[in-house]
Amino acid sequence: MIPESFLEELKQRCDIEQIISAYVPLKRTGRTYKGLCPFHSEKTPSFVVYPESQSFYCFGCGAGGDVITFIRRQENLEYVEAVRFLAEKVGMTVPEDVAEDRTAKLRLRILEMNREAARFFHQNLVKGPDRRGLEYFASRGMDPKMITRFGLGYAPDGWNGLRDHLAEKGYSWEEMRAAALVSQGRNGSVYDTFRRRVIFPIIDLRGNVIGFGGRILGKEGGPKYLNSADTLAFKKSRNLFALNFAKNAADKRLILCEGYMDTVSMHGAGFTNAVATLGTALTPEQARLISHYTDEVILAYDSDDAGQKATARAVRLFDEIGLKVKVLRMEGAKDPDEYIKKFGATRFKLLLDGSTNATEYAIDRLKEKYDLSTDDGKVRFLGELAALLAGVPNPVERDVYISRWANTLGVSAQALTEQVQSLWRRRKAGERKKRDGDLTLASQDVEVNRRDPQRARNIGYALAEDKLIAALWKNNDFYPFIKERIRPEDFVTDSNRVIFQELCRRLEENRPVTVTAFASVLDEALLSRLTWLLADNDTVRFDRQQVEDFIDKIRSRQLKKDSAEISGMDRQELDDYIKKLSEKKRG
Repeated sequence: MIPESFLEELKQRCDIEQIISAYVPLKRTGRTYKGLCPFHSEKTPSFVVYPESQSFYCFGCGAGGDVITFIRRQENLEYVEAVRFLAEKVGMTVPEDVAEDRTAKLRLRILEMNREAARFFHQNLVKGPDRRGLEYFASRGMDPKMITRFGLGYAPDGWNGLRDHLAEKGYSWEEMRAAALVSQGRNGSVYDTFRRRVIFPIIDLRGNVIGFGGRILGKEGGPKYLNSADTLAFKKSRNLFALNFAKNAADKRLILCEGYMDTVSMHGAGFTNAVATLGTALTPEQARLISHYTDEVILAYDSDDAGQKATARAVRLFDEIGLKVKVLRMEGAKDPDEYIKKFGATRFKLLLDGSTNATEYAIDRLKEKYDLSTDDGKVRFLGELAALLAGVPNPVERDVYISRWANTLGVSAQALTEQVQSLWRRRKAGERKKRDGDLTLASQDVEVNRRDPQRARNIGYALAEDKLIAALWKNNDFYPFIKERIRPEDFVTDSNRVIFQELCRRLEENRPVTVTAFASVLDEALLSRLTWLLADNDTVRFDRQQVEDFIDKIRSRQLKKDSAEISGMDRQELDDYIKKLSEKKRG
C-alpha cells in the first residue's frame, strides 16, 4: 500500500486546478473553477473544481474525487498507475513495499514527543535554574495564570537538553528529527532546535501539541521567532495559535493578531477570542478555517508597514470567502499587547467595538496613493473609489460614502453616483450570467437521490447524515462530542454510514482528514458521494446545537417501526423499544 504521507505530498505538488486545466478549459468563479464536464456531454458547465479541498465534483453526472481520481477517469488507469502517472509529472518516485501504518505510527509518536517536549519546556520555565524565561515574561507583564493556561515554556541555553530528555523517554534521534525537535549538524550529530527561547506550544482543535513557536532571548542566536518546521503532525498554513481556546469564547467575533505575545496578552486581558497565524502571512486555508467559527473577524495587526501590507492581504482573502472584516486602528501603540499595557483593557474594548470596516480601511489606503490637492489626484482617486464602491452590496453604505466624498472633494454627487451605478450594473450582469450557468445545479439533490434509492426513501434522515458528516469534516474538534452520542450503526443510509465510519476511524487515530486520504479507501461511487457532500456544504458553517439536532434526527429513525417490525420483536426488544419511546416523550 502506498504510504499516506507520500499521497499527501503528491497532492500538494499536483495542484488540481493546473492538472485538470490541461484537459478541461476552466473559468474562475469566486473561490472555485468551472468547466464542461469531460465525463459526460453537456452544454452548460456543471463541473466544479475546489482548490481549497483539492477536489472536483460534477453536478451533472456525479463524478467526483481528488486529482488522482480525475487522472484515473481521464486516462483510464488503475489507482496505483494514476499515482505513478502524477508522480512522474512532478519528479517523485512511488515507494515500493512500504507499510502505510509505519507513517501513522510515526505521526502518533510525534504527537507523544511534542507533549513530552511541552512538559520539558514548561518545567524549565517554572522550576529550572535558568530564570531568564520567567524574567522575560515578567518584563512583558505576563499573568502567571496565562503561563499555565497556554503551557508556556523555556528552552535553556544548551545544545542537547531536550534531545537527552527525550532519549531517556525512549525516543530515537530519527524520531526527534521527524518531529523537528532536533536538527542535524554537518558531522551527523543532532542538537536541539529550540535554544535560549521562550516557547509557545501550538495546540490543535483536538488538544494535541502539534508544534512550537519560540522567541529568542537576546539579539543573537538566530531569527527573532522560530517556528517548528512542517511535520507529519503539523502544517503551519493550516493551523492557528489559540483557536482551541477562541472557538469557545463568549464573543463570537475572532480577533486575528500577528504574534503569540499579542494573543496571550489579549487572552489575559479577557479577550479570549484572539488567535494568531504561525509565523507566516495569513493563508487561504487559515482564512477558511476562521470562517468555520465566525461571521466576523477583526484584524489587529501591527501598525507598521509590514502590518499594513498583511492587513491588505487578509482583507482580500476574507473578502473572497464572504467573511465580514473590520480593521483595528491603533494610535499610540505599535501592537495590541503594547496598547493594552499602556491604555488598559476597557479602552481596548472600545477600540475593538469602534474598529472600521473593510470599506473604510480600503478607502483610507486609497487616499494615501494620491495627492487630493490636485485635479489629477482627485480624478484618479475617484475612479478607483467608484470601482471600490461598486463592490459594496449595501446601497445605503454606498450612498453614505458617495455623499461624503463628493462633498469632501467638491464634485457632483450625481456624477459619482452614476459612475458607481454603471460599474455596479456591469458587475451584477456578470453575476447574473454566472447564476444562469448555475441553474442546472438546482437539480443536484434530485440527481443524487435518483442514483441512491435508499437515500430517496429516507431523505429526511439522509439530509441530517449529510450535515453531520460535513460538520465533522469541517470541525474535527466536534468528534469527542459526536462519538459519545451516535455510532455509525445508527445511520440510515449505507453510503453515509461507510463514510462516517472511516471519518471517525481517522479522527480516533489522529490521522489527516483529506479527500486524498479517503480516495485510497473508498470506491469510486462513495468517493463521488463524499465530494458531492462537501461541495453541497462548501460555504456552510456549523455550530454545536446544529450538530445535536442532526444527531437527534438520525436517531429518531430508531423510534419509527412499522407493525411488521414490532410484531417480530422478542420480549426484551419490545421492552427496550417502549423504553426509548417513553424517553423520547419525556425529552
